[in-house]
Amino acid sequence: MKAVHFGAGNIGRGFIGLLLSRAGYEVVFSDVNDTLVSALQSRRAYTVSLADSSDELILVEGVDAIDGKDARLVAETVASADLVTTAVGVHILKHIAGALAQGIALRLQAEQPSPLHVIACENAIGGSTQLKESVLGHLPVELHEAFNRYIAFPDAAVDRIVPIQHHEDPLHVTVEPFYEWVIDRSAMLPGLPDIDGVHYVDGLEPYIERKLFTVNTGHCTAAYHGYLAGCRTIQEALASASVAAEVRAVLEETGAVLVRKYGFPADEHARYIDKILSRFTNPHLSDEVERVGRSPIRKLSPNDRLVRPALLALENGLPYGHLAFAMAAALRFDDADDAEAAEIQQSLRSNGLSATIARYSGLAEDHPIHAEIVRRYEATRPHQRGLA
Repeated sequence: MKAVHFGAGNIGRGFIGLLLSRAGYEVVFSDVNDTLVSALQSRRAYTVSLADSSDELILVEGVDAIDGKDARLVAETVASADLVTTAVGVHILKHIAGALAQGIALRLQAEQPSPLHVIACENAIGGSTQLKESVLGHLPVELHEAFNRYIAFPDAAVDRIVPIQHHEDPLHVTVEPFYEWVIDRSAMLPGLPDIDGVHYVDGLEPYIERKLFTVNTGHCTAAYHGYLAGCRTIQEALASASVAAEVRAVLEETGAVLVRKYGFPADEHARYIDKILSRFTNPHLSDEVERVGRSPIRKLSPNDRLVRPALLALENGLPYGHLAFAMAAALRFDDADDAEAAEIQQSLRSNGLSATIARYSGLAEDHPIHAEIVRRYEATRPHQRGLA
């Protein structure tokens, strides 16, 4: 069996590629990074280590890579694949859709095309669905019927922390021991063998939002409050009692939303929160607040990890003040190396606080959450970061 995986980065190699290889797939990575592609082509293997006290080194063999800039080669490889997965970042999906569509078109032109599953493993709600819409835009109308019959795009939720890497070997990757990959079985076609280590469910939204509102919300809250407190790493931030208390308070707010919306047992979800916080404080991981906090525009968008749970809390009469505080902290995140952070700071200088909040969060100036963000922002100053 052959799997084409878009994205040979740390998540691609240390999580999705690793599990697919263990499940018996020949994994062909498609990437635009020439160094990674060349190394994978020449070595056909790489290593993964776990961020724990063990010295285990996992050898992943039987892999290959292709140049993601070569649309014809990508299309030909997709046409002969048994499975396609991605880990490129949700904003990059539209850029791989053209070559993916070409490969699907080649496949559908066969007399008896075999079914294909395309699974976007991204930190986003409905990543595969978004990719499907982009791919359809590149396909001729006459292929749409066959596309809907033979090509499936089941949504997925993925969770594994991969910190910044500092290895001489460009292919080696360190990952946390914990992982979760959940796939919506109800959107799949018959015949694809189950992948060991994957959890299949009928109806994915509860698991996607549980992960997004707990792991992603908690992680970025630790980053933004850690940044305000002058911390350099997530572990240092969570060693601060005030930051740790704020992160837990945010997760209690999102937890109340999840329990109300999906009926997760409250005691079970409380244990899930404890598990997530223990992962963030893993002494074998050292993750910089700038890395975790990067791309604040995306994180402040209406359907992402901060605004969406706050809106759901308001809708259900639940507290959202700590989520608003996290949004205010995100607006104070002034990492000069992050283009999105720089854009927000420029907007604050040029357009003012309220206009900036409305622009990036979608919360109008008369919205109650907007007012709470303003209150929290004006009461907050970063610690020795040189911000106004």
